[in-house]
Amino acid sequence: MTVAEAVAEALERIARLDPGLSAFIEVWAEEALTSETDPGLPLAGVPFAVKGPSGIRAYAARRLIAAGAVPVGSTAVPGPGTYWQTWGLGAHGRTVNPWRADRTPGGSSAGAAVAVAAGMVGLATGSDGAGSVRIPAAWCGVFGLKTTNGLLPSPDRTGLASGGVLTRTAAEARAYLRCVLDGYAEVPVPLPVRARWSADLGFARTDPEVAAVARGAVDRLAAAGVVRLEERPFALLNPGDAWQAIRGGEPGTGSAVRAENNRRLDALFADTDLLLTPATPNRPHGHDGPGETYSTALTWAFNLSGHPAASIPAGFTGDGCPVGLQLVAARGADSALLEMAVAAERHAVSVVCGAGGGGGGTPAACAEAGPDAEAFTLRTSFPPPTSSHVGRRGVNKPRTRD
Repeated sequence: MTVAEAVAEALERIARLDPGLSAFIEVWAEEALTSETDPGLPLAGVPFAVKGPSGIRAYAARRLIAAGAVPVGSTAVPGPGTYWQTWGLGAHGRTVNPWRADRTPGGSSAGAAVAVAAGMVGLATGSDGAGSVRIPAAWCGVFGLKTTNGLLPSPDRTGLASGGVLTRTAAEARAYLRCVLDGYAEVPVPLPVRARWSADLGFARTDPEVAAVARGAVDRLAAAGVVRLEERPFALLNPGDAWQAIRGGEPGTGSAVRAENNRRLDALFADTDLLLTPATPNRPHGHDGPGETYSTALTWAFNLSGHPAASIPAGFTGDGCPVGLQLVAARGADSALLEMAVAAERHAVSVVCGAGGGGGGTPAACAEAGPDAEAFTLRTSFPPPTSSHVGRRGVNKPRTRD
């Protein structure tokens, strides 16, 4: 496929699907179709999307463009007046989850996850300050990576946010790291890797079915020889107040919790390669808000500590909601984490989608057909995506931060 054909195919899919999904704020069709790309560059002609209105100016986007990739548009993020961040507002209204249109895709990299899940682009940039890449990756059934804090330039002065990427599979994220990290090299990871599991990190109120789906994925990894699971409990102190204090400009308020959690994580990774948890304690909530649940409960500890973390698809709850399995590795071990995710993704999911299992057995394979296809009807029939506009109407009391 030529550069022009690849870009044209992505734009056609966006034009066809985005009115129902509202993953994009803007689509740069003319610029993308007329872009001139050196065919010798490593990502020559690869269409990608950037997070939010300012995403094109981000460090990762500039590095991808320098490698020959073609930006086709900016993806939806929470709109003005939104008091909670696991939501998105695109050009056609609220951003909907492509697996269940009555649910949110998560956020704040909402449109990025939807664009990848629906096959509109194969790669989208994101940023993760409390779970903003991992939460939508989990809820849309795709791969999401948060890099080690400080590894990539970030405009976030608190140091909580780091760059990230969303792709259909972990293997497809190699191209991102190869282009944004100087001196990147794939790291061979001997299997099985030493792993620990926690359903709640000692404090989260994890939905039992979400925990069961994620634990089922872990058991499949152990059975396949990907991980050697040590059945010792692992717990952290609840990082919520510390995270909010730092975000609010009062880092001293949560310093004791942060220091103790860092001590526990340093001790963990002294003899463990991988920490495994559900990516979120809850399944995707409706478009009226999260209520009293913090979707960030299992993610923001690693924004405080700086560890790289990823979400891979783990399966589905009985009502057809994707569940993510979070993988956390030692600081700076981004390349090794990605390779562990590649190995894990082959065995983590056990799902048949579409009539007769025609979806290929994984959320990424099901997503190839798009949300307008039968592949997105799993165990129950759900209403098709709509373009109803939420706008700035009132929402529930804010309880989720992302």
